[in-house]
Amino acid sequence: MQTRVGKTNSHKTFFFNCLLCNYSYETPMPYFISEELPKLVDVEPYKLERSFKNGNIKFYNNYGIKGLQFRKSVGKVEAGSMICFGDKIEIIRGFPKIRRTLMLYPSLEIHFNNEVAVEEKMNGYNVRIALINNKIVAFTRGGFVCPYTTKKAPEIMDMSTFFIDHPELVICGEMVGSENPYVTHHYREIGKLGFRIFDLREKGSNKALPVQEKVQILDSYSLPRVNFFGILKIDEAPERIFELVLQLGKDDREGVVIKDPKMEIEPIKYTSSQAHNGELEYAFTYPFDFGRSFFFSRVIREGFQAYELNETEDEIKNRAHKLGESILHPMINTIKDIAEENPASEDIVIHVDDLKEAEIFVRHLRDLGVVATVHSFEEGKAIIRRVHQSTTDRISNFLRGGLY
Repeated sequence: MQTRVGKTNSHKTFFFNCLLCNYSYETPMPYFISEELPKLVDVEPYKLERSFKNGNIKFYNNYGIKGLQFRKSVGKVEAGSMICFGDKIEIIRGFPKIRRTLMLYPSLEIHFNNEVAVEEKMNGYNVRIALINNKIVAFTRGGFVCPYTTKKAPEIMDMSTFFIDHPELVICGEMVGSENPYVTHHYREIGKLGFRIFDLREKGSNKALPVQEKVQILDSYSLPRVNFFGILKIDEAPERIFELVLQLGKDDREGVVIKDPKMEIEPIKYTSSQAHNGELEYAFTYPFDFGRSFFFSRVIREGFQAYELNETEDEIKNRAHKLGESILHPMINTIKDIAEENPASEDIVIHVDDLKEAEIFVRHLRDLGVVATVHSFEEGKAIIRRVHQSTTDRISNFLRGGLY
């Protein structure tokens, strides 16, 4: 299917032509939104019309993909969903938000039935990979095509046979490693860059395959998956999960995702104290580029975790000490840097074939609202400098005597 967007009576037009049967179709985009899209996504027309008018559903045309991008959720359709126009219309649903438990014992008992499956939660960035127009394409959580991940993921793992056999499935996973351009974290077994799969979901419905079936399929294609710690009886699960998370924290790893083995109940996540402190340390390096809820939620997690673990006074003091260091040290260092007229910035390393490829990735970051430039390029190694402008501007103002 070929698609284009034109102008008809000042309205954007949806047009396609099927190369197989030569059938063509053209309609104003608002009509497509109100009459055709509701049938595809099973959402009331008025909700879709309102979202389109408000700019929450936008036409997307980048990196060879044309479609409709859901900037915010509409009805049961998640934010980050993409309606892709190709040889046929394909729906790549957004990845559902996973809620968090603060108290393991009561949450597991209330939320799940008799058993839970436990997998590792890794510290990277969420990616969905699908076969669109016979090409393997990687989508960020927000529904943008990531040119870097689209190129790198097939180099990391061979998905060709999997997608020949399962074109209807979407690979949901985490891009991880010390040269991850979004969230840098070192894993001994991964090194610079790797990928770990945590879900297989159906296009359109977003239905996830049961945990053990997913594990079986991924292993049969030698596709890398997150660590699967097994299926636990609900009464023994909290104690075992505490043990896992404490050990993961000692190894500087993030935590776990707790799932219904059949994937019929929404999963929940539980993370380590070390992960909370790591996130706070990063956020307070750029304190005016993160919302207050980001800081507050991580402090709240620490309080509930200390309570449920029944920590001693000495253990609580140690936790509080680490929490305070995660907040103060990075912020003071940033203030010192800006006082010396250096911007609040970070350097990201990516390996690319040429300078043009690095510049394409920078353009992608700018599409996401990130201030970034190619700082240097040499022998396939590009350093991308990301500037945290709000932190730079606000701290500079305060250092000059501006009022808070």
